[in-house]
Order: sequence, then C-alpha cells, then structure tokens
Amino acid sequence: MCRLTHKYNIPGPRYTSYPTVPYWEVDDFSGKKWEESVRQRFAESKEEGISIYIHLPFCESMCTFCGCHKRITQRHELEAPYIKALLKEWNLYRDLIGAKPTIKELHLGGGTPTFFSPENLVRLIKGIFRLAYVADNAQLSFEGHPNNTTKEHLQALYDVGFRRVCFGVQDYNSTVQKAINRVQPFEHVRDVTETARKIGYTSVGHDLVYGLPFQTVEDVKNTLATTSLLQPDRIALYSYAHVPWRKGNGQRGYLDTDLPTTEDKKLQYEIGKQHLTEMGYEEIGMDHFALPTDSLYNAISKGTLHRNFMGYTPFKTQLMIGLGVSSISDSWYAFAQNVKNIEEYQHLVAHDIIPVYRGHLLNQEDQLLRKHILNLMCHFETHWEQEQTDVLDFRRIIDNLRELETDGLVRISANRIEVAEKGKPFIRNICMAFDLKLHRKRPETQLFSMTV
Repeated sequence: MCRLTHKYNIPGPRYTSYPTVPYWEVDDFSGKKWEESVRQRFAESKEEGISIYIHLPFCESMCTFCGCHKRITQRHELEAPYIKALLKEWNLYRDLIGAKPTIKELHLGGGTPTFFSPENLVRLIKGIFRLAYVADNAQLSFEGHPNNTTKEHLQALYDVGFRRVCFGVQDYNSTVQKAINRVQPFEHVRDVTETARKIGYTSVGHDLVYGLPFQTVEDVKNTLATTSLLQPDRIALYSYAHVPWRKGNGQRGYLDTDLPTTEDKKLQYEIGKQHLTEMGYEEIGMDHFALPTDSLYNAISKGTLHRNFMGYTPFKTQLMIGLGVSSISDSWYAFAQNVKNIEEYQHLVAHDIIPVYRGHLLNQEDQLLRKHILNLMCHFETHWEQEQTDVLDFRRIIDNLRELETDGLVRISANRIEVAEKGKPFIRNICMAFDLKLHRKRPETQLFSMTV
C-alpha cells in the first residue's frame, strides 16, 4: 500500500462538481445565460424541489487549517445588513423563476454560521421560507462551532425545522489545536452534542481531519477513541488539504515540515477507517462514515446518495441555489459562482442584480462525464450504454484506467467500472481518469491539494 500511496499521491480535484472550477469555460458564460438555465431547470423539475446553500462568511478568529472563503471579524453589527442582502438575493431568484418553489434541502455553511445570533438566523430562515414551500422530508442542516454554538442556537434552529447539525472537531490533541488555532476542549464538544440530542436533533455529525500539522497516528487513535464516547451519527474523516498558495488562505502558521509525511498521513487514514468500522460506522462515499440509523446510510442502501457543492446528500435535486458571497449554484445545465467581496455582493443585490461573476455552461460531454464521476463518488461504480460512445472518448478513459486496473484498484468490464475495496482511498485518482478536461489541459501550476 505504501508503494501505491507514493505512486498516486498527486494533485487532484475533490469532485464536488464536474467540470471542476479551474476548468470552467468562463468566456462562454453570462449572467443572462445563467438566469435562462435556472428558469428552464425549474420549469422542467419543479415537482422535484430545490436545494439552497447559504454561505455565512464571518469568523471571529482564523483557523489556520481552513481553506474556505471567510472574513475574520468580531463586529456583529455586520450580521443584519448581510442577512438583508441574502433575503434580497433570494427575492431576485424567486422573481426569476416566477413561482413558489419547494425547498427539499437547505444548508448553512461558512465561515461560522453560529457567529450569527439565534434571532438573526431565525429571521433569515423565516424570510427564506416566506417565499417557498418546505417539503415534509426536507433536510435542514447547519455547521456549528463547538465553542460558540449555544443552546439558544440549537433550539431556535430546531424550532424552524432543522434536524441535522455538524460540529467541526478536527483533533483533540492540544498541540495540534494550537497549531491550527482551533482550541476547543472535549467538554465543549460533549455539551453541544448532548444538548442537540436532548432538543431532538436526529443527526449530529462530527468533522475530523487527518494530516494536520504535528498530528501523529496516536493522535488520530485518541481522537477517535474520544469521539466514540459520543457516538455521533455521522463522521467525516477529511484529509487536510494543504493549499497555502490560495489567496486569502490562512495556512501559513506552520511549516511544510510540520506536516505528517505521506506515509504517516496514509497510515492515519487507514487506522482511522479501521477504528470507525470497529465503532459500527459504514463507509459512505469519500471521507464520510455513518451509523446504519443515519439517512446517509439509508441513501446509499437505496441508491439515492448524491454529491454536490454541499458534499454528500441523501437525495438529488437538479436545481441548487447558492446564496451569499462566493456561493456556487447549479442548474444541471450550468454552474455559477457569486462574487467574493462582501461589499460588492451587497451592492449588486441592492441594485437588483443576481451577483454571479463567473460560471460554466455544460455541454453534452460535460453532462455525461459528470454522471459517471458522480456514480463513482457516490456508488463506487459506473456503467454506460453503447450510444454514449458516440459522445465520449471511452478508449482514452479506459487507457487512463489501465494502470489503476493493473494495481488492483478498479475492475473493468465491457461497459462497467467498479472500484475495488483497496481502490476506495484512491477514488479521486479514479475519477481523474474520466476528467477529459484535465487530461486535455494539464495545469502549469498546482491547482489542487494532494489526493492522499
């Protein structure tokens, strides 16, 4: 396995979309074309429902492992004008589609959503719901910081329909926590986890990260042993993505030499996966594990598991609206990303402009490749009909997979690809074989984190 780890530890996308953002053909995109694609998709699939992602970018302090778009501030007076802009943006989309949509999924991400007061979060959600129906089985979730998520946050969001919360834990070792500027004692995580369950949340998740600075295999073991005391319904075991070259990134509080070696990082994952299996968790796609009682586990059992810019979800919607700075939306025909500057974002929506600044229109090849990559990411297999060979260069894709097949990571048949058990840690590499845009135009500089 060490040989394979060395061989396949290369920069690669995480495939929350295809094409990936660096390969969007932005010159063909326009705000008008994006709006047309939203209207068309909603008209075609209004019965299916829509998903909404809301980006809340404020954090009171910088976590130095984080590569997300955020603004560091302690000025809570920024909450109200930002929520006003979010609701105005939602109004613009509501006017665009010309009907009352059904919300099937809504997620609050960040940043730190619990930077906002419970009252402001409720005002936001009620403002969204005022112009929509909410499906009976709607999945409403948010990301909580264990240090500032209060009982009032949990109760207020529960009262407006939230049943899932995920807490960022990362690691319990104090040295690691100090290095990533995320010091939070176990007692805080325990208290918010238990409070959420007492209130009635049916899915409480913990996000853990391996490959962090100064982190050891023993740290991962200890973190999982501590996590087992709380038995969260879902656990995400993320690989730390070291991308310090990205603008606005805070990953410069430590040296590259402070990170685990490739071999140690791979061992951290293998030990982590083993412990999670022993704890009763099932592997759900890339990075994610769930207890058999959780909706993600049920989704993979039913074949409905889906992946989008919000990560893994229990079902697919073809229209996802991203609200807020830097949010990405998906109409299945196109992707669109909002501007990243808060003041510019608020200015545009105040002037009745949907604040997208770049995007990509998917052609037939894009849509077919997207389907195959989604199948691999969600179900560890994909297959195709003969007529797809007229559109896709399957000969090249199979050639790209041959070495992976030789190494026992995939099984190839006439019109089917299956990921072997030992190939699951290399799922990003397997998906890269289908990424024809990546193979046609290799980047001159590193764009992605390492796959291992």
